[in-house]
Amino acid sequence: MATDAPEARAERDGEDEPQARAERDAEDPADDATDTDAPHPSFEAYAAESPPQAAVGAPGKDGVLELRFAPTSDGTKLVHDYATVPFHVSGTLGHDPHPAAETVFLQSPTGGIAQGDRHDVTIAVEDDAVAHVSTQSSTKVQSMNANYAAADTTLSVGPGGHLDYVPEPTILHADSRYYQDLTLDLDAGATAVLADVVVPGRLARGERFEFERYLSRVRAEGPDGLLFEDATHLTPADGDPTAPGVLGEFTVYGTLFVVAPDSDAAALSDALHETVTDADARAGATALPNGAGVAVRALADRAETVQSTLHAAWDDARRDLLDAPAPSGRKY
Repeated sequence: MATDAPEARAERDGEDEPQARAERDAEDPADDATDTDAPHPSFEAYAAESPPQAAVGAPGKDGVLELRFAPTSDGTKLVHDYATVPFHVSGTLGHDPHPAAETVFLQSPTGGIAQGDRHDVTIAVEDDAVAHVSTQSSTKVQSMNANYAAADTTLSVGPGGHLDYVPEPTILHADSRYYQDLTLDLDAGATAVLADVVVPGRLARGERFEFERYLSRVRAEGPDGLLFEDATHLTPADGDPTAPGVLGEFTVYGTLFVVAPDSDAAALSDALHETVTDADARAGATALPNGAGVAVRALADRAETVQSTLHAAWDDARRDLLDAPAPSGRKY
């Protein structure tokens, strides 16, 4: 497992990170418990509610994950990792088809995301490094009756680097309220593939679109500023997600962003569109604004169908960008 010793972290980053975090977290825990800042106006009423079990900011409620990948003479290596509950990093895997890539599968010892949870994820890929980050299993957003859950993800890729951030699906249980924000920062010559699959309930037990609110935002920036922004906001009580123009007859929704500002976006879009229209899901691809790359959308009645369709697009895109296929679904 590529984990820094505390002394090495302090030497490189300028502070003893675990101790510094502990000191910051202990400054005034009551502030977090009564914090009513909301990430979006639609979450303001939720933010004012106090969870009866464990308050926002209580131990175990604020999960932090930091990963940093760097190139070495022996390929890309995970040179820094820091994780608090519910995140766990057990090590790296070396079976990526790209000979220089490093793989990390995030694990969780908990039963899912609960009300009042706040997760902060930071992943950095340094110059010319190649990294693949996923999750061991689906993220289950549990039922809620107070407050909400949120995840803030910040990704950065240095010049010539590449990141595949392809987590397993997010399952929204009945009455859940979930906000996720993802920001990607690319340097010149960097590329990334981002995936997100949303399952609106525990489908096997007949639970569909019973969650309260789901808001997901994605923002990508390059050396010259904004590349694109994308948002998905679903509130079944206010608008039927199965209406025409939303999800229609389908249940599971997935998106794959191939962010490659220096590529021929039109040609890549045409190639990926041809790939996904032959798949089992209802899918299509289109060029992103500002020459940022390609967005692929897929709809189906099963998560597996959406995932296989997006994987086909990911495989084609990776061959084009890295001259290597996408990793298989192997999680060990």
